[in-house]
Amino acid sequence: MELSEESVEHYRRHGFVRVPGVLSAAEAAGYARAAAELPGASSTGPEMRPFRQYVNVWRTSAVLRALTLHPKLSAPAHQLAGVPLRLWHDQVLVKPPHHETATEFHQDHPYWPHRTCRHALSAWVALVDVPAESGCMTFLPGSHTHTGLRPQDLHKEGDLFEIDPELRWSERVTVPLRAGDITFHNSYTGHMALPNRTDAARLAHVVIYMDADTVYDGRPHPVTDGVGLLPGDRLDGDLFPPLTSAAAGSRSE
Repeated sequence: MELSEESVEHYRRHGFVRVPGVLSAAEAAGYARAAAELPGASSTGPEMRPFRQYVNVWRTSAVLRALTLHPKLSAPAHQLAGVPLRLWHDQVLVKPPHHETATEFHQDHPYWPHRTCRHALSAWVALVDVPAESGCMTFLPGSHTHTGLRPQDLHKEGDLFEIDPELRWSERVTVPLRAGDITFHNSYTGHMALPNRTDAARLAHVVIYMDADTVYDGRPHPVTDGVGLLPGDRLDGDLFPPLTSAAAGSRSE
């Protein structure tokens, strides 16, 4: 699967791009069933978290592993990043029905214990239809150029804008998705997800890629805790497999 030059340019200029119809409706439905079978994913009880998060499902579900490692995702990711990539981790994100908690504006990268990583990006796969009222994402175009910020509070409205007031005046682009559509966004792109006010759960499968030469910086993180890494170690091996054997080419910022 090869993206158009226009899609690549949009991603590199704005920090995100929508790619429609990557999966068929039948494929998306099959993966949605696997996601819904994760423990607690179908529960409708009240909660305050912005979403339910299931990390590294590729290591426990054969069905979702196939999606995480699918070339329909990794090939466009390599094209957009322009550098060789590894898997950082995947995750299933569930917003239950009638869930009024938004995921507030944030960047992904400040949460990750990465050194020497600039081109990390996420493939956000809609496993069900995700119109605005069910919790689709809103992006801040061009915010991927704003680096060096501390982690933001997903529960605190406006926290990102308190850290970087310039971003408060950025354009905001809301991107509804059909089942099987994908948005790719840079790890520094500011984004948020609206509440889910529908009768159905919002199910998304997210695959996060990092530069192939990424080094661990020593901070705690659920993916790296307890695996014996030391600051300065490369994030490679079986836990962080390369997603292609071909060179991804080069790019300039």
